[in-house]
This record gives sequence, structure tokens and C-alpha cells, in this order.
Amino acid sequence: MILRSAAGHWPLATGLLLLLLLAPRASAQLALRADTVYTMAGAPVVDGVVLVEGGRIREVGPASRVRVPDGWRVLRGRVATPGLIDARATVGLTGILNQRQDQDHLDRGAAIQPELRAIDAYNPQDSLVAYLRSFGITTVHTGHSAGALAAGTMAVFKTAGTTADGAALVPEAMVALTLGEGATGDAPFPGTRARAVAALRADFLRAADYVRRRARPDPPARDLKLDALASLLDGSRTALVSAHRAHDIVAALRLQREFGFRMVLDGAAEAYLVLDDLRAAGVPVAVHPTMLRASGAAENLSMDTAARLHAAGLPFAFTSGFEPYVPKVRIVLYEASVAVGQGGLPRDAALHALTAGAARLLGLDGRVGSLAPGLDADVVLWDGDPLEYTTHACTVVVDGVVTDETCR
Repeated sequence: MILRSAAGHWPLATGLLLLLLLAPRASAQLALRADTVYTMAGAPVVDGVVLVEGGRIREVGPASRVRVPDGWRVLRGRVATPGLIDARATVGLTGILNQRQDQDHLDRGAAIQPELRAIDAYNPQDSLVAYLRSFGITTVHTGHSAGALAAGTMAVFKTAGTTADGAALVPEAMVALTLGEGATGDAPFPGTRARAVAALRADFLRAADYVRRRARPDPPARDLKLDALASLLDGSRTALVSAHRAHDIVAALRLQREFGFRMVLDGAAEAYLVLDDLRAAGVPVAVHPTMLRASGAAENLSMDTAARLHAAGLPFAFTSGFEPYVPKVRIVLYEASVAVGQGGLPRDAALHALTAGAARLLGLDGRVGSLAPGLDADVVLWDGDPLEYTTHACTVVVDGVVTDETCR
């Protein structure tokens, strides 16, 4: 048997080797053991075992009850957690080189472009994706950065995989909007906050009319922009609204009340000034990175923003966000750790916000964020407390596949 290429012939051995290298990695039968397993679906399990088969979690429990089948690979750590979740990132559109060719996070050609899809720009093979995964981050809600009234449609990816389609958990997720000075400026952007909100209102009204006309016997031609906005109006997608200043947050809530869309507030540096408004609206928060530089619209941020949200009973998750200077993309594990050490957030609340809380905010708690039978096998083994600076993620498993085995 000879394997043929366009350029000629390959010997059998070489061809088989190439097939093995190019074939998708098969999920294995794994037993992950740890002194403490934080399932995030109940109390921590002491001397726990997580059984993984077919890319899903098969069983979780104490070693005294859960038997490891013969022949299964066993991996050990001090602590086991679900894979961490970055609830608002730009990784994959923002690359590690910080050069023009790997910075696709924002198109400033127009102020309102919700039809721009993150999945069409996401590069799963950028080394920044693997870098985040090495810190235990297995799921990212990523896409366009704040900086346009409607920057585009986000997507949710696993941090393993060679193609965007293969890595996508939700190919089209939230629609990214921005209010405040981040979305104003010179033409084609509005010059003031009032004009910015008016522009969004006008396009939402056009989208509502478009939906009505699409139901008629002679529907209008398909409009990608109005399709995206209509997905907010019919509830099939959620608006991710970036706003830092209190009056911009309140403007976002006003817009939500008028058009009735679901909303997640992103950034929220001054959320502590409007906690009652957020609680009344039932809006969850993708909170700004704890160590975000306090400047511009975020000049009044606080390291205890997450702690204040927690004390107010508001659901929240951690984000890496985007900044126009290196490092551009932060590590949510460290942002959560500083929120604990400097901001006073309880440790269990921080771990919840990195896992089950983030999954619920994204509407994915039936797939990720916890260690429970039937959920995706995204698991991290640590050599200590994950929220301690000296701790490393030593084993990372994504969809049942061991992707990383170096303590980092």
C-alpha cells in the first residue's frame, strides 16, 4: 500500500505517522484523584475521584465509594476543580504577538456592527489560547472588545481544538454593546452619550419593524445587521453591555427596559454606586479584571467590586477583558485571587465565580462549570489551593482529553 500526495509518493510508515499526527485526539478513560475535589455541585469531596469516559464525567465521589475500573489511566493532584471559565475575553481575536496581523478584536469602520461574528476571526491555534489553558482555563466567552456601540457577536470556545468550528461550544453567543466614552468620538462614531443611545434605539426600532415585515408574504431581503439586533429582541441572544460609569450603567438599564432584551453588564467599575438598580433589574455582571488599570471610564474601579457584588447578592463572573497595552488579555485565575486577597471576596465565592457561576451567567451550566455526571469532562488538577500564587495547574483535561501535564 502506498499513500499518494500531490507531489508524489510517501512510504507507508510516513503516511501512517502523518495520519496519527493529524487525527483528532481521542478522549480517554481517566480516573482523576485528588485530596480535595471541588465539584461546585455540592460540598467538596475529601479523597475524591472523578471518572471520565467518552469526553464526559461518568462518576464523582470519595475513593471509598468510587471504584476505578481496571486498566484506566490514573492522574493525581492535591486539588481538583472544574475547568475555569473566562466570562468575557478577546483571546483568539487578540493574539500573543501584539501585532496588527493578530489584533482582530475591534473593527472601527462603523459604530453599529452586531453582524460581525467572533467565530469568523477566532484563531484557536494562537499560542495565547494555549497559554490561558495552561492556567486551568478551559472555556472562554470571547470576541470583540468594547469600543463600538455594537462591536459584534461573541462566541464560546473550549481552549483546545485546531479549528474555530471544532472548538466552538456556542458559535454565536452574546451581542457586544458599549455605552460611555469608549463608544463615542469622531465620525462614524457618535460624539455624545445621548446620540449614542439614540442611535441604538433607532436601530432597535428598525429591527423590530424588520421582524414584522419578515412575517409578511413579501418579506424584505435579509439584513445581517438587523438579524443580529432582532436576536436580542426575540430573546434568542443576550446583550453584553460594556459600561463602567454609573450613569452609563443606568442608561443601559433604561435601554433594556424599553426594548425588553436580556442583558449581562460588562466591566461595571462603578457598579457599587448602583447596586440597588442592578438588583432590581436582575442583571448579572461580568466584572472588570480586579487589577485593571484605573483610568478613563474605569478610573473609579475598586479591587472590592466583586466583593460588593457578592455581598449584594448579585451574580457575577470574572473576566480577562481587553486593554490597549500589554498584557491585553489577563488571567482570570489571578484576577479572582486578588479579589480574594485584596478585595475581601470569600474564597468559595471566587471559585464559584470562576466555574459554576460563570457557566450559569453564560447559560451553559448544563455543560460546564461543575463536576457532575453527564457534564463535559473539563477538569484541572492543582498542586495546592488554586487561589494561592504559588499553586500550579499541573494537569488540564478538556472534553476528556489531557491537554497539559506540566505544572505551571
